[in-house]
Amino acid sequence: MSIDPSTPRVGIVVTDSYPLEDLDHDTAPLVDALRARGVDARAAVWHDESLDWARFDLLVLRSPWDYPERVEEFMAWLERAEAATRVLNEPALVRWNLDKRYLAQLEREGVAVVPTTYRTVVDDVAAELRAFADAHVVLKPAVSAGARDTGLFRADDPAALELAARIVDAGGTVMVQPEIPELSAGREKALYVIDGELTHAIAKGALLAPGGGLLGGTYEEHPELVAVTDDEEAFAHAVVAAVGRATGLEAPLYARVDVVDSAAYGLVLLEAELFEPALNLHVAPHVTHLVAAAVARRLEVAATRVG
Repeated sequence: MSIDPSTPRVGIVVTDSYPLEDLDHDTAPLVDALRARGVDARAAVWHDESLDWARFDLLVLRSPWDYPERVEEFMAWLERAEAATRVLNEPALVRWNLDKRYLAQLEREGVAVVPTTYRTVVDDVAAELRAFADAHVVLKPAVSAGARDTGLFRADDPAALELAARIVDAGGTVMVQPEIPELSAGREKALYVIDGELTHAIAKGALLAPGGGLLGGTYEEHPELVAVTDDEEAFAHAVVAAVGRATGLEAPLYARVDVVDSAAYGLVLLEAELFEPALNLHVAPHVTHLVAAAVARRLEVAATRVG
């Protein structure tokens, strides 16, 4: 069946393989919901060289989850895609969000953030760890996804410094954070803001095993819908507003605001994922039409600008 050339075309940007424990549950229902709205939507693998990105009226970044192993290639693709068509979230926002040192900028904007230092020298990490004595700490690279090279250790565990050395040797920046017991107990919440509206929240359980590595040996979330308090909702909106002030960019199509309510620090930001967060539409199917509607609104805005 031929498609009316006036029908808007949307590419949902994905990759071509996923581990069984971390599948993309969002793209298929989102494509179906967009097609139900009269949009010619399809999944588009970001490194598929046969695709003409200019044929799309809009690209929506969803699950290019292999980018950490191909960062330079992905950044080059992002530049090409941006030159060919409109991309959401904005590539400038993606570039800013790729390096978790953005947390320091958000802290300067008044957002409560889990205490974090950033080190590029192993000796500096060692000094930092000595200051923690025998307490537990979390180490991670500033550029990563899916808890890659992230570990929970006693500060005096030699494995902590080994991880730090591995990150530094790869040219990375080491983030050092105190363990938050509520986080280790699985009380993190992911708050989703879609086109300015808080739509749902997910608890995914604890991920890090003491002594380094992941619980069960693999990255595997166990998402469950959870309620959102008034304070959490206000916090999520405040984070998105702070992102706008820090970057000067328009409000994101989607944002996932990861928080934990801690006894030591209160409600704090762990991460603001503005690039490719799983929306968990398989456990929040009622949100699918909200995401599709938000994409459709952005299409209308783009058409107005062109017109």
